[in-house]
Amino acid sequence: MKELIKHIPKTQTLFILSVISFFCLTTQAQALTETPPPFNIKTISFKQSGKIIFPFIQLGDGFEFSFDDLYGNEEDYYFTLTHCNYDWSKSDLSRNEYLSGTDDQRIQDYQNSFNTLQTYSHYRLKFPNNFCQIIKSGNYLINIFNHNKELVFSRKFILYEPLVDVPMQIKRSRNVADIQEKQNVEFAIKSQNILFQNPNQNIKVALFQNGKWETAKYNIKPQYTVGNDLMYRYNNETQFWAGNEYLFYDNKDIKIPSNNIAKVDSNSGLYNTLLYTASARKNKGYTFFPDVNGFFQPRNVFAQDNNDVESDYTWVYFSLYSPETLPINEVYVTGLFNNYQLTEESKMDYNSKKGIFEKAIMVKQGFVNFNFTVRNAQKEIDEAHAVDGNYAMTENLYTLFVYYRANGERYDRVIGKGETNSTNITN
Repeated sequence: MKELIKHIPKTQTLFILSVISFFCLTTQAQALTETPPPFNIKTISFKQSGKIIFPFIQLGDGFEFSFDDLYGNEEDYYFTLTHCNYDWSKSDLSRNEYLSGTDDQRIQDYQNSFNTLQTYSHYRLKFPNNFCQIIKSGNYLINIFNHNKELVFSRKFILYEPLVDVPMQIKRSRNVADIQEKQNVEFAIKSQNILFQNPNQNIKVALFQNGKWETAKYNIKPQYTVGNDLMYRYNNETQFWAGNEYLFYDNKDIKIPSNNIAKVDSNSGLYNTLLYTASARKNKGYTFFPDVNGFFQPRNVFAQDNNDVESDYTWVYFSLYSPETLPINEVYVTGLFNNYQLTEESKMDYNSKKGIFEKAIMVKQGFVNFNFTVRNAQKEIDEAHAVDGNYAMTENLYTLFVYYRANGERYDRVIGKGETNSTNITN
């Protein structure tokens, strides 16, 4: 390389070096993404007090990360934690700056399934644990490796500090064209203890609807300030398609059809759960029925001690009749049970003879909220043409995080969380 540069004019040399430096910096600032799990890894969950939660946790609170391995061979799995900036690029902090202790340790807490047709091993990793405690707020990526130190999958989560107040309110869109289909989030950031330095530059927010990473909104600057309070009264910038209430099924008694389950059998050696065909609810008007905003909860009504290892797995057969959705579009079955991921495992196939979309997915028994996500020819989520329509009266849960990097600091600290529900939407 040095010999080559000797024969290049100085001006061109400087240009080449600057280009190389630019690409190096770009690579270093590359956003980290979640690695989807292989087929044998199921029911990846963050929990508190035994209940599955969105991966949003207050710094210092205990939580559990768990998953199942359908191979059931007691594989050795290891974990690492990566601290990230607001944009999910790797932060400049070294491990000993955000961890007390060390990661890259084997997960030692696991159990094999009990009295199930599908054998699996259930792994649990509690925080804090004997190896480490997380001591900094921020964006995190938990990475799971096998015994060969090959990455198996990864998941994002956010740790926050309750240092600022974030009042939020849900309002209808101010645009007449979409007033019946969208919900707008207005909020403020208020602090009695932190005097914000250059808030337009140092304050950032992330806004979520029902905990979904794919549709989250970022890079929204304060519209104006009142003293030390930051006000966000936008319309388009903080607006979401309202969607419709989630569909559900409950097979806690895995042998008996109920509610939305048409048929159950175990002819293949595993349980098969056939749901009634769902019909697209677009243009049918809004009908309220309670949901849990995409959550799921594994459970077996006959479990004697532990639902985590006594709940069985079943092939769940989803089907959808949606004549307005073109077969060339991609339709996915999504929910927190599969992290809303648009993968081949959740992609529905179009049955031209029946005129419906179909998909069989292996899911742990219990209560499951799910919906259908459409992706257009540009591989973008097409919420405007949602299978079940968009209705402003839909009940959705909105969560907002406040990131702050004061002058001279080396990482994006999450200093507050706001949460509200669209039940009390106003004009």
